[in-house]
Amino acid sequence: MIRNVVLALCLLFVSQAALAQAEPYQEGVHYFKIDQAPAPNDSGKVVVTEMFSYGCSHCNTFEPYMQSWLKSKPEHVELNRIAVGFGRKEWEMMARAYIAAEMMGIAEDSHVPMMDAIWKENRKFRNTGDLAKFYSQFGVTEEAFLAHFNSFAADSQLRKSQRDVRMFGITGTPSMVVARKYRISSNKNVRGFNAMLDIVNYLVEKETQALQDNPAP
Repeated sequence: MIRNVVLALCLLFVSQAALAQAEPYQEGVHYFKIDQAPAPNDSGKVVVTEMFSYGCSHCNTFEPYMQSWLKSKPEHVELNRIAVGFGRKEWEMMARAYIAAEMMGIAEDSHVPMMDAIWKENRKFRNTGDLAKFYSQFGVTEEAFLAHFNSFAADSQLRKSQRDVRMFGITGTPSMVVARKYRISSNKNVRGFNAMLDIVNYLVEKETQALQDNPAP
């Protein structure tokens, strides 16, 4: 009987090792589980969140990779962006500007142009007036932008988004979060932006399968 138990345990360990080898990416090595449990997903969507800042040169370098990924992502995958502040006054001003652009429905149109303005044209956004002039080229008035920028709703959204940054354990940008469950950042085991997005795609497939196995009632 003892022999049978030992044999069963050996088979279990072998099968677990084989399963681990079959997985191309490992939790705690290539991606990290976010401790706080996410809200139940009854939308049928897999939400991928990009954590970025307009003040981050690496985020600017990452943007073409993200644009390519957006063109190839499955329809049931939804991109969300959170502009991080990290307690820096300039970054928080730009994060609030992105939130105002989202509120006005011009975030997608203005996102890449803002990156280009900063990193290709070397434009400086020192105050809200500079920001209002920039965003006015996307079909909104400077007054409307400033009203949204200074609104209570923008305050609330900024606080919420920065709470998420802390909850996700984000310490650098760009970083990615899949389904509010998994964090992916460049590190010694994830070399390069293509590798980051490969892991994102792997986790998207993992979440897609989970949604199919456990459909919302």
